Amino acid sequence: MKVVHQRYVAHSEAHYAGNLVDGAFGLKLFGDAGTHLAITLDGHESLFAGYASVEFLAPVRGGDVVEVEARLASKGRRSRTVDFELRIICRSVDDSGRAEVLAEPVVATRARGTAVLPVDAAATHP
Repeated sequence: MKVVHQRYVAHSEAHYAGNLVDGAFGLKLFGDAGTHLAITLDGHESLFAGYASVEFLAPVRGGDVVEVEARLASKGRRSRTVDFELRIICRSVDDSGRAEVLAEPVVATRARGTAVLPVDAAATHP
């Protein structure tokens, strides 16, 4: 099972030279997609326990359009291991507002994390 979110990255999100967006921006999007996945799976937002790994592979810039995927990797009684991927699907060309749809998405960030269903929610969900 997976969920996918898409989002425009506003230029105001860029905080570094070269119009770069910080890595925490992508992790926040992972949190949103992970919550969506948890609701879809268990009917509960769940609680995020932490990341086992995070890889920053390519820069995200203001003006990009990104796609975030949260995919269930494994399911325990109360724990859910989730694989995340952030892909750039459109890229800003210059400061004029021009942009292009990329022929192939660029994988910018990958992560694996664990969410936990609270005891009371697990007791009411099969």
